[in-house]
Amino acid sequence: MFDAQCDLAALVYDADNDPDAILRDFAADLRAHGARVVGMVQSGQCADSSLSAVLVHSGETLLLAQPSSPDTTSAGATGCKLDLSRLQAAGVRVADALAEGADLVVINRFGKRERDGKGLGFLIERALGADIPVVIAVSRASFADWIKFAGGMSVKLACDRHALDAWWHSVSLRTAARIAPDHTTVCEVFK
Repeated sequence: MFDAQCDLAALVYDADNDPDAILRDFAADLRAHGARVVGMVQSGQCADSSLSAVLVHSGETLLLAQPSSPDTTSAGATGCKLDLSRLQAAGVRVADALAEGADLVVINRFGKRERDGKGLGFLIERALGADIPVVIAVSRASFADWIKFAGGMSVKLACDRHALDAWWHSVSLRTAARIAPDHTTVCEVFK
């Protein structure tokens, strides 16, 4: 699925980082400058069952947490559980937007579902198959699983805006050169 020419970046975060804010602001800035960015960024918290995702291409917020049941509302119960059907439905919404074209795909998180071949992994494959760069938040604890998933073909970024901007600048230059080369290469001459 992955090759050395892919533009795949992992924004690697620790517990004290906020990759969601970085990705959300990055996507908003790119969109403000005319880039077509599709994908989703996590919002809300599991602790209060508000776990959601914001679709960066539309601004719509989709709840990802399972509705609380009487069993989980008892005193002492904490956290929430990801609703896999809601996650898949959100992924389909992103895939639909991706089908209309994109300059970048943002995926909120790499987790155990993606590691196991489920979750939003299909969006990464679809985007890269269409030569669309992808950036995804990956926890430091899951980075080894990420490298295995990506076949080692990923750029590792610090969880800061400067690193993300530098990566995007490099990707944008390569994309522009592919679209409108300013010179003829030796390979092109011999084709």
